Amino acid sequence: MLVTVPSSTAPRRAAFDEDEFGGPPDVPDDLAQDVSRETPRLPRPHEPRVFVVANQKGGVGKTTTAVNIAAGLAMGGLKVLVVDMDPQGNATTALGVEHPEGTEGTYEVLVDGKPLIEVVKRCPDIEGLFVVPATIDLAGAEIGLVATVSRETKLQIALKKFFKEFYVDYVIVDCPPSLGLLTLNALVAAKEIMIPIQCEYYALEGVTQLLKTIDLVTGRLNDELQLTTVVLTMFDARTNLSSQVADEVRNHFSAQTLNTVIPRSVRVAEAPSYAQTVLSYHLASAGAQAYLHAAEEIAQRGAQN
Repeated sequence: MLVTVPSSTAPRRAAFDEDEFGGPPDVPDDLAQDVSRETPRLPRPHEPRVFVVANQKGGVGKTTTAVNIAAGLAMGGLKVLVVDMDPQGNATTALGVEHPEGTEGTYEVLVDGKPLIEVVKRCPDIEGLFVVPATIDLAGAEIGLVATVSRETKLQIALKKFFKEFYVDYVIVDCPPSLGLLTLNALVAAKEIMIPIQCEYYALEGVTQLLKTIDLVTGRLNDELQLTTVVLTMFDARTNLSSQVADEVRNHFSAQTLNTVIPRSVRVAEAPSYAQTVLSYHLASAGAQAYLHAAEEIAQRGAQN
């Protein structure tokens, strides 16, 4: 759940006024809690970690990885905010939040400058997990931003304002499978990149172009951006191909690739149709357990840095 930053580390703010801020009515109680009293199972980072989950290639388990890693971190007692930057809104759906056309969310933040806290929604299934929803309206954001000054920094500015008054341990930004202005906003706002790579043919297809974009962003817009996490998805232990692809990816990204691999799983594939993450849909399944271990590995790595 979202909570205020302890008074020793953040500026004081007035009590949350639902009428003034227009936020979800169930958020204020969470904001009133003191993070210093929390004792999460997973280690808390020294400062909020902002991940962008990106891969130009579609069908690699990008959104599935984003929402399930977020769920795993939240189930470990951490406070997690998912920002859905994909007009399809699949991350929003997977987190159990309704988002019909006209729902305020990422579009209003990017185009209208609306504060994040005014559009945040609670995931109904997992405590401590929140989402900034996306709707089909977001498809028009790139056109709306074309003539805007500093159009690639809109999300970065929104997050900086948010962090001044509210505390989360992780922000995970789910991007569309393209390298347009929405993904660019996410890359500028984040400090870390998480790339899901499926253990199938053409596994590294699209990654090369993404890395070129990362270099461009790092050199001109965001010097703090780093590729820190590669997640192997759709691993099938019955085939030599999966093992070969995993070895190839580890050769390319030895330090960044998680030890945990995400197996092919019917439960993982079924969960979105029930508007749930696999962790809330079937926690005992192999896919859910793999994402829990992956989230723990990410948290442990962050605590060591």
